[in-house]
Parts: sequence; C-alpha cells; structure tokens
Amino acid sequence: MTRPIAFSGNTLDRDEQHRRDATYLATSLQEDKTRILPVWKLAPLVREGEEKRLAWATPAILDGHTGPEPVFLGVADGRAHFAVDISAHGEPLKEFGWEGAASFPDLRATVGLLPPGDGGIAAQARHIVDWHSRHGFCPGCGEKTRPKDGGWARICTACSSEHFPRTDPVVIMLVVDGDRCLLGRQPGWPKPMVSALAGFVEAGETLEEAVRREVREEAGIQVGAIRYVASQPWPFPASLMIGCQAEAVSRRIQIDANELESADWFTKDEVKAALTAPTQRLGVPPPIAIAHHLIKAWVAE
Repeated sequence: MTRPIAFSGNTLDRDEQHRRDATYLATSLQEDKTRILPVWKLAPLVREGEEKRLAWATPAILDGHTGPEPVFLGVADGRAHFAVDISAHGEPLKEFGWEGAASFPDLRATVGLLPPGDGGIAAQARHIVDWHSRHGFCPGCGEKTRPKDGGWARICTACSSEHFPRTDPVVIMLVVDGDRCLLGRQPGWPKPMVSALAGFVEAGETLEEAVRREVREEAGIQVGAIRYVASQPWPFPASLMIGCQAEAVSRRIQIDANELESADWFTKDEVKAALTAPTQRLGVPPPIAIAHHLIKAWVAE
C-alpha cells in the first residue's frame, strides 16, 4: 500500500478496561479536558478551513441532552474521547454556535480530506452510533435494551441478554490472469468506472470460499490461489472489506446480469494509464476505495 486506506489509522486507544468502568466514564463526562465528537444524522462534525479535521467539543454540549448516551471511543493524550448522537437537534450548527466554523458533511465525500487518524475515528463513531440507533429492542424477546460498557454492548431490560455491535465481512478481490485483471461495473455507476468484484461472506463460509463463489456467480470465472492483501472498515453501515488477489483458472466471462452490467479483462498497461486519468474504456475507483489500492498494488508488482 502506497498510501493509508480510507477509514483506517484510528489513533485512539480503545481501552477496554476503562470502557467497563462506569465510575471512570461518568467522571470523564464531567471533565473539561474530555473530548466529545458530535454526530448528526450519522455525519461527524468536521472543522472548516484549509485543513479539515474532526471538530471536537467539550462535555458542555451535553447540558440538557436527552438523546442517546455518549459512546466511549477511547483515550489519547490522557483525554477520554466520546461520540454523541445529536440527530434530535433540528439545526445543531446554529444551536451550538458552530456556523461557519464547522459542518456535518457527507463522510464518504470528506474522508479523503481528513488526516488518516481522523478518518479512522470517524468510521468508528459512525458505525457505533448507527448500531445503537438500530438496536433499541431485544431481538430475543422484543423488550427495550439499554447501553452498557460505554456503549459497546446493549443489554435487554427484560431478559438480560447482551448484544454487541455487528461487523459484516465483505470479500473484495482483484482476479488476475498474468498481466490482465478482471474488472466489472454495476448499473448506475458513472461511466467508464469499473472495479474489483465484491460480495458478502455468507453463513458457514470461509473467506476463500466466498471469493471463489462470488467470482463464479458474478462473472463465471473459476479461481485458484487466493492471497490476502489488505482490509478496510466501511461504516455504511457496518462492513469490513477484506481485500484479496485471486488467480484465474478460467478466462471466459459469463456475467450475472442481476449483479453486473458488464465485466472484462484489462491489461496492466491499460490499468496503469487509467490510474493517472480515466480513458474512454476504463476508469478506476478513487483512493477512498480499497479497490483502488488493490489495483494499484497489482500494477506496481
């Protein structure tokens, strides 16, 4: 990898010991040195200006707060860091006096402008805040749940069963055949962009089995050797992209039209040119996507 992968590089110590310490958490939320990351409609607060960074507030913003409990993110430089969902506020920038100094931009459009560490923290905050918003009731008995362990679990108020944030594994693979690679496009993508194939890992399936199944189902290609390359958190809402390279053992493409609009083999020279600028036939994903890094690493081999 020649540059950090978006949403990686979280610099916080997640500090599991303190997340289980109710006294520490309560005390931290009373200390001025503590940092709070406001999240509004799943968008973390970002400081405006030439250098965009996450915009941290102090616990003072929690005065009168009646929404979800703050979630403990971790510790850095002796300071506790939390995220809090303030989506109940209609105009938070005006209400908290942040207009002109900060905003709640779309995270996918902004992460490339943030320092790598901030992107990782933003992914963590968005993922956990979204999980809490979706899991207010117990899937076992249907009664209400409440946060536990600094927001890293929920416990049912009736049956006491515990529930934990989920992460959905997704395999994303660059299929190669000598100096060619297989890339496909989904309907609705801007032309001429294509990307590596990808799909969710299913129940009772290894990563290798998922790679082979997805490539076979989407493009009709059989693959043999598979190697892991890198991974990427993808908090939309809760995926982990597991990047692999797979060796093709067949070449004839037969796409599943329900999954892909098209797929084709592209030479290394074609892909190298497209990494600099899109061509009429080929555009590659931007650096925010792990597919970009898989493609770039293959070209550099």
